Amino acid sequence: MYGALAGALFLLPIQLQQVAGYTALQAGISLLPLTAIMLVLSARSGALAARIGPRLQMSVGPILVGAGLALFTGIGPTGGYATEVLPAVTVLGLGLATTVAPLTATVLAAVPARHAGMASAVNNDVARAAGLIAVAVLPSAAGITGAAYLDPRQFSAGFHTASLISAALCVLGGVLAAATIRGPHPAAVRPRPGRRLHCPLDAPPASRS
Repeated sequence: MYGALAGALFLLPIQLQQVAGYTALQAGISLLPLTAIMLVLSARSGALAARIGPRLQMSVGPILVGAGLALFTGIGPTGGYATEVLPAVTVLGLGLATTVAPLTATVLAAVPARHAGMASAVNNDVARAAGLIAVAVLPSAAGITGAAYLDPRQFSAGFHTASLISAALCVLGGVLAAATIRGPHPAAVRPRPGRRLHCPLDAPPASRS
């Protein structure tokens, strides 16, 4: 999902400018709803994952991201923001808000607290490496050559192909998550009776008799 997202978002501003006629500023502003949606919903998504486990959101979220990327194929020469760009960006934002917080929490919870920094670094490294590979490979896989960047019609066709490739990769990521991530054991979700005191350090909770 990291690679698919980075590759598609690398090509999207070029599509908006070269094909739809946006300025660089307009292309950047058109993606602001992504940030707004994640600011509003990410914390709630993380809280939900803490209660029910990350499996559901890490399965559904990438599929929503894939749906948003697939909607990029509707962005063409007319460049209508309300009809072509905003629906795709909104669905993409909902998918990211659903996925990112549970994904990060799952990575950090997979190691002891003393290794949380290391786990975060691995997560970031995977994201950056996937993005670099996608930016290098996706345009060629979609048939976007050097000359295509100067031909709006040719670039638009390649962008649509790249969007579908990215969407398929995200859906595959959601299916993989559904097949491999285990939900929490019911006993781990239900609160145990009695009053318990604990601190946020990596130590077992203390009980007060």
